Amino acid sequence: MGEVIKTDIRSLSLAELKEVFVAHGEKAFRGQQVYEWLWKKSCTDFDAMSNLSNDLRNWLKQTFVIHPIQVEDKQISNDGTIKSGFKLYDQKVVEGVLIPADERMTACVSSQVGCSLTCKFCATGTMDRERNLNPDEIYDQVVHIKNWAQQHYQNPLTNIVFMGMGEPLLNYSNLIKGIEKITSPEGLGMSGERITVSTAGIAKMIRKLADDEVKVNLALSLHAANDAKRNLIMPINESNNLKAVGEALQYYYRKTRRRVTYEYIAFKDFNEGMEDAKELLQFCKLIPCKVNVIEYNPTGDGKFEKADSDKIDKFCNYLEKNGIIAKVRRSRGKDIDAACGQLANKKHENALVKEA
Repeated sequence: MGEVIKTDIRSLSLAELKEVFVAHGEKAFRGQQVYEWLWKKSCTDFDAMSNLSNDLRNWLKQTFVIHPIQVEDKQISNDGTIKSGFKLYDQKVVEGVLIPADERMTACVSSQVGCSLTCKFCATGTMDRERNLNPDEIYDQVVHIKNWAQQHYQNPLTNIVFMGMGEPLLNYSNLIKGIEKITSPEGLGMSGERITVSTAGIAKMIRKLADDEVKVNLALSLHAANDAKRNLIMPINESNNLKAVGEALQYYYRKTRRRVTYEYIAFKDFNEGMEDAKELLQFCKLIPCKVNVIEYNPTGDGKFEKADSDKIDKFCNYLEKNGIIAKVRRSRGKDIDAACGQLANKKHENALVKEA
């Protein structure tokens, strides 16, 4: 006889879980109890489900499997940022980051193993996309990072940004299911108002996000407000140009009335001049928005350099004078490659802290 293939219990909905228990001769509420262990209490061990009988726990172990992500390594930056490599059940690795600040604790989580978009300034873009993350793998990252916020800073996790590895909107179904587990009262109970999904600009999926009334915030990785420059650094722009993305954003705003954030990395001698600021201002007029102008974090390939601080400030001031909410975002976690665009599973022995 071959090995028995066990079902991943976290792939089942609450209704499916109840059906499984009824078919096994148990009351449906047992399914509810297990669901709460899995998603409300973040339990990954059947033996820890203390309100179930030993017989029932043994049956669960024989029938089902739980695939929790494992903390492979953990690095702590000089500025307090914490980054981890998370090992998945198939031995693939993604990275997640806790970014602490005075008034917030932000989890930056991944949605894919690698990425298919090949943005020229992003370390993840040099990797192949190996697969999408499952909803439970998205959820597990948040649980680990939430625990770090409590352990290291004695503060609750306040915000989640899908700005880690991968393009979230190309893993749409699993993304939405993961968010549902994070926000549901039967899950972690976090507010969707505290979650931001960042996209490189997949126009049809921005429209779908609006149609599905997903109550999260949207950020667009823009980085240039003309097609010629954006094509050079973001190949996705060739199939989703600024006109298509702009129209999708207008549709999104009409349906949701939610202001969108534009992420704009400033590269030296490329996109930080006054002409670039004027083009960005025009794009900003499409819908209510705010702009985060971000310091570039070198990825070691020498293709781009960080723009001068005075140029970044001048760029930002121009937008603000013209009525756009604009802020300069200084980089966090650069010394452990945890900053924007640097996630690529690189090892740093001098900063490595093994999980106890």
